[in-house]
Amino acid sequence: MCSGRVDLEFILRAFANGQDGVFIGGCRLNECNYITHGNYDALGNTLIVKKILEHLGLNPDRLKIEFMNASDGNLLAEVINDFCSEIRELGPLGQGEGLDIADLKFKLEAVKRLVPYMRLVERERLRVPTKSKEAFEEFFASQEADKLFQELILDKMVISQIMQLLKEKPLSTGDIAEKVGLNPSEVSKHMNTTSMHGLVRYDVDQKCFALA
Repeated sequence: MCSGRVDLEFILRAFANGQDGVFIGGCRLNECNYITHGNYDALGNTLIVKKILEHLGLNPDRLKIEFMNASDGNLLAEVINDFCSEIRELGPLGQGEGLDIADLKFKLEAVKRLVPYMRLVERERLRVPTKSKEAFEEFFASQEADKLFQELILDKMVISQIMQLLKEKPLSTGDIAEKVGLNPSEVSKHMNTTSMHGLVRYDVDQKCFALA
């Protein structure tokens, strides 16, 4: 199977299900068997998820991608053994980073809901035109990528968390701020955006937000 089939959802689902690490193997870059350069799509998805993991407080080294030929059996075994050793040193997902596991699972589930949106964003705003590993790594480490990531993904991650909370019960701005770790003014900004899109409504009598 082409590594280009490794969708963002596959990676995020694995972490949401509690996997301590995810390894992706693909054919060597610029040697695509299907002439689709799907391995570059896998590389791009990997770099996006690494930024998400880092934002969530997880070690991005829990996700690894390597490119090799079908004849590189010994190399594959060596790389996987090294990766497994590294993951064992990092410890269980979240625990090794000192995170609250329930809170981490909540945030990962919120990110998973954004996958269709992130696929579109990746195609239109985060796709690197130059097909080289160096160009991909340089772009995703740049200030431009950080700015786009904040604008296009991180803000949507917060809104997804808020929507997930409001599915359980209506909440005040202060309650939401406490649960998502933002100050009330930041929450108000997000609530104004979601209200404009008709996703939430403000209950004047209860002084809280609810799903529309």
